Amino acid sequence: MHTQNEMMHAFLQHLQHQPAAPPPPPVYVRDKHREFMKGQPPVFTHSADPMEADDWLCAVERQLNIAQCNDLEKVLNASGRLQGAAQTWWESYQAARPNNAPAVTWQEFCRDFKARRINEGMIEIKQEEFRSLKVGSMTVAEYHDTFE
Repeated sequence: MHTQNEMMHAFLQHLQHQPAAPPPPPVYVRDKHREFMKGQPPVFTHSADPMEADDWLCAVERQLNIAQCNDLEKVLNASGRLQGAAQTWWESYQAARPNNAPAVTWQEFCRDFKARRINEGMIEIKQEEFRSLKVGSMTVAEYHDTFE
């Protein structure tokens, strides 16, 4: 027992004389929200023109991708850029979901935002308007083909 106590005492003295291990390097955590906001993403309130809603969604998604946001971060950051009627829609949308429902994915957010804000028939009309645009006597497609 005496030998065991001596060994324990020697071990503790040895530990006390050892230099302390350096602390681990600090962990760098990226602030993706700050990176997202640095791109000055637009705010969306409402619009009668579905193209404005589509443009907003494209601009916000571009900034989310630049900030390398994951699915949850995309939904949180994008929904934070909604105001007025659009924010009311989002709050109602969330309230209508069951309490135990999984978090809204980015794909769901985009699909349901478009369903609410971008009338599919209007998109088709705008696409046809674009296809029939003319520059002088040529359509945009003809003009494009000439320069290609």
